[in-house]
Amino acid sequence: MRALDSALEPAGSDRIPASDRSVRPAFWVGAAAVIALVLKLVIAFNTFGTNDVFRFYEFAIALDRGGLEQIYRQQADFNHPPLVAYYLTAIYRLGRLPFAEAAGISFPFLLRLPGIIADFVVVGVFLRLRKHEPELRLPLWALLVLALSPVSLMVSGFHGNTDPIMVLFLVLAAFAAVRNRPVWCGILLALSIQIKIVPVLLVPVFFFFWNRRRQLRSFILPVVLTTVILWSQPLLYFPLAFARNVFGYGSFWGIWGITYWLRQTGWSEFSQADFLDLSRTQNIIGMLLKLFIVGAIVILAWRRRRIDSSAGFFASLAFVWLIFFVFSPGIGAQYLVWVAPFILLLSPRFYLFSTAGSTLFLFFFYNTICEGLPWFYGVSNGQRDAEWLPWAVWPWMILSAGLILLGRKMTSEEASLTPRVVESGQ
Repeated sequence: MRALDSALEPAGSDRIPASDRSVRPAFWVGAAAVIALVLKLVIAFNTFGTNDVFRFYEFAIALDRGGLEQIYRQQADFNHPPLVAYYLTAIYRLGRLPFAEAAGISFPFLLRLPGIIADFVVVGVFLRLRKHEPELRLPLWALLVLALSPVSLMVSGFHGNTDPIMVLFLVLAAFAAVRNRPVWCGILLALSIQIKIVPVLLVPVFFFFWNRRRQLRSFILPVVLTTVILWSQPLLYFPLAFARNVFGYGSFWGIWGITYWLRQTGWSEFSQADFLDLSRTQNIIGMLLKLFIVGAIVILAWRRRRIDSSAGFFASLAFVWLIFFVFSPGIGAQYLVWVAPFILLLSPRFYLFSTAGSTLFLFFFYNTICEGLPWFYGVSNGQRDAEWLPWAVWPWMILSAGLILLGRKMTSEEASLTPRVVESGQ
């Protein structure tokens, strides 16, 4: 991995004297993170966000009136695990209290607040990685881009969803892994799955990582116990409705990646751009793509099971996300925050290109659904060709190129890596 980063980084990208590296980067990156935090808070306080916020508000009302079981049984688009439902209920009730209304603390603000804080904490984790994991040392400019990322500014500050919280728990789980904390790693990975179900895709990488260290039990038990505790209500009382909603969601067909190109053929079987009421052919192709993603990730995790370095572990996680984004039948705009921290550690230069492509896409997307500046409330009205295209093609093509180019380099270097043998108990 260090050889790969050297090949991809410009010469002299981090020329800070050794005596200053532990202080100056932390100061400038911390200052940038604080600026980004304040900007996001201001945006969240003065805007409503996208129609995701409105839909979450509707979910919160339904949860407050009818409870968790009713919403899983009656609303097929509620695809969130129970922990999100509990939070929505809490902030709905909090936002209706007199002191909250008087202070202007609204449901849209409270929905976005945890994600804004999550972004700030992620930057802190990267500073810790830089200090404690020499092979994960990033150039100062890359950390500044992470702290001031326009992608996280738009998604966390404006969009309104739970994705940044999921990313935080995943980053913390990975940090716990490289710091050899299997119990904490298991708890944090389980918490990420409580926000969205998609982190299940990364489980094979964590599985083989801890299996090699002979600490698999210490990792697996916290994952299982945390998940069972937080899923206890649906698992006991309405498991089928819960599984259908949470595991069955497939995102929007036809506006991203392979399904977009299929839709461009003009064939009627591929014409529907939605995540409900798809044709039989669309459902079959969507299922095949999902199976391919799962199979490719398992193979990746198996092939890289002997790579024992911290950089190699983060690289495996990054490639999982790249496989997902390149072959997924569809995504949501806010999903683009998922991959960012991991490809940053894979290749800062590639991260820069990916951030640029994602920024352009998100700006045009939000500007379109908000009908121009200034943004206050963005409504995706179903005209997805006008909202997504052609700019959604740009981040997909960048991620696809990264998967191919970095994948080739990684494959060629795997044979030359000599994994450390980690004894039990170290």
